[in-house]
Amino acid sequence: MLYSMTGFGRAEQAVGDKVFLVEVKSLNGKQFDLRITIPPLLKPFEFDIRNALQDKLQRGSVECIIYLKQNGSAKPVTINTELAKAYFQPIAELSKDLGLETSTVLSALLKLPEVITPSNEVLTKEEYAAFEGVLTSAINQLKQHREEEGKSLEGELQLRIKNILHNQEVIDNLAPKRQQKIRDGLQKVLEDNLGKDNYDTNRLEQELIYYIEKIDITEEQVRLRNHCDYFTSILNEKDESKGKKLSFIMQEIGREINTTGSKAYDSDIQKSVVLMKDELEKAKEQVLNVL
Repeated sequence: MLYSMTGFGRAEQAVGDKVFLVEVKSLNGKQFDLRITIPPLLKPFEFDIRNALQDKLQRGSVECIIYLKQNGSAKPVTINTELAKAYFQPIAELSKDLGLETSTVLSALLKLPEVITPSNEVLTKEEYAAFEGVLTSAINQLKQHREEEGKSLEGELQLRIKNILHNQEVIDNLAPKRQQKIRDGLQKVLEDNLGKDNYDTNRLEQELIYYIEKIDITEEQVRLRNHCDYFTSILNEKDESKGKKLSFIMQEIGREINTTGSKAYDSDIQKSVVLMKDELEKAKEQVLNVL
């Protein structure tokens, strides 16, 4: 079972006189990268929130935004009188210089930064425990989206590996004919240039054996099949996070395909190599989004 790194989760719930709205979304990324926006009320619990997100989402570029809504109850505030006095003096002098009335100064004064601030309210342990339920609901919804998208990713990757193995079978069937073509081609060159009876056939056989061994692709094809089988077995594992492992196996698959192409010296085999490379590139694009 595969899980994608892409998903979205949203949960909203009342906790006492407050309503928390949690939105979590994730995109593909090499590591776990979190951007979080939380209200001041939850600042003391930021470390716990980050740990919960990392523990349950594991990998990806994650953004979490937590909104706080009041249920209409009165919210105590604090007036910074010293700061208000400091603001008032220059404002009053400016009003006098401009010949303006000072009757509206108070309303303007109260709108200035940090003159009025909300009281330092803190969640109780019971309230935070209830909030954790909201956070977990959003995370679980995101994980459900990841699972749904992972199913389509798994089908796509299985198809790409199946196509690579199909072309590998084509190469297996072409390989014996390729050796005979190389033998016949070299023999024809010698006969055309030296004549049938003017070269050492035994020496030719020795050189052919050495040359064909140098360009033999049997080992590459065996390793390629093994890597593809291993890739398929990883797809069927129960672990949630296996994108990195699949990526490493694809590197090995690509190495065997490239070596086969470099040793092929056969146009028909090269065609199959090109098709395998195309399938591999498509698979790599999909693996980038696997958790």
